Amino acid sequence: MPVTIEIPKEKWAGKVREVTLGATPAEGGTRARTLTVGGEGTLPFLHFDGAGVAIPHAPALALEVRDRRPDDWSPLLAEAWGEALADPGDWARAAEAAGADLIVLTLSLTQADGSPNTPANAVAVVKKVLAATGLPLAVFGPGQAEKDNELIVPVAEAAKGERLLIGICEDKNYRTIVAAAMANGHLVSSKTPMDVNLAKQLIILIHDMGMPLDRIVMDPTTGALGYGIEYGYSVMERLRLAALQGDSMTQQPMLVTPGEEAWKAKEAKVGEGVPGAWGDWRRRAVNWETLTGSALLQSGADIVVLRHPESLARLKTQIAGLMQA
Repeated sequence: MPVTIEIPKEKWAGKVREVTLGATPAEGGTRARTLTVGGEGTLPFLHFDGAGVAIPHAPALALEVRDRRPDDWSPLLAEAWGEALADPGDWARAAEAAGADLIVLTLSLTQADGSPNTPANAVAVVKKVLAATGLPLAVFGPGQAEKDNELIVPVAEAAKGERLLIGICEDKNYRTIVAAAMANGHLVSSKTPMDVNLAKQLIILIHDMGMPLDRIVMDPTTGALGYGIEYGYSVMERLRLAALQGDSMTQQPMLVTPGEEAWKAKEAKVGEGVPGAWGDWRRRAVNWETLTGSALLQSGADIVVLRHPESLARLKTQIAGLMQA
């Protein structure tokens, strides 16, 4: 006789909060479309679990664009993007053509001539990128608290109503950036070292300023494949479990940057003077970014920021397969 086996389902008490980036003309912006992430009621890609549509939105894949040609990027990335690297508008257009769901524009400390970056230049670059692509846009400072504030605040004012994702909000400077986001209708990205409690605490502090929780994305920080990814993975996994168990301050969608991390790793960065067993440089480097991103998708990432268009194409195929319930 056939035996019916009932597959047990986890009944989670909570779910990830939905966050929408970008605003169309009807919503007061200029984006051709918006991007909604989050909403999961189960662990990554476990469609059979949870209640209803457990995973309403596929993870989003972003490509990083710089405000000028980077001095420290791999020649392999320069080869992939070609002349587009010379102009952030062209680069953003190429990123959209490559299949990105989101453009992440990173502002530099200095301009191409070596002089300090200025608010006027940052605003001009953001306007150029907004004109070049209809995708939602994230704009992050160079990662130094004072400079981030100096550049991001005027950008927030100039792009009022576009629902940019701006940052980076860290414990040293979140107040200024959050205030600029609230005044101009944007979202913020909170970034903390790899620690569950620190990630949660910064969300609480940002929310206490009056920022709605549906306008906050969490960056828990990660390492690259072979460079601390297992610890970052475990932190993300614990954050996601806490969210599903009902902890409201851990229910933010998570953004991770495997592109930045993987291309810093020796295995991706070095083409010569390494053991022959490491194989072809290009193949190895793209694999390093792809596998880093793939692991982070399994740990609960909602937005994955990449640098190489081939990595994006590979992960897009992978996500399409995993999203088939």
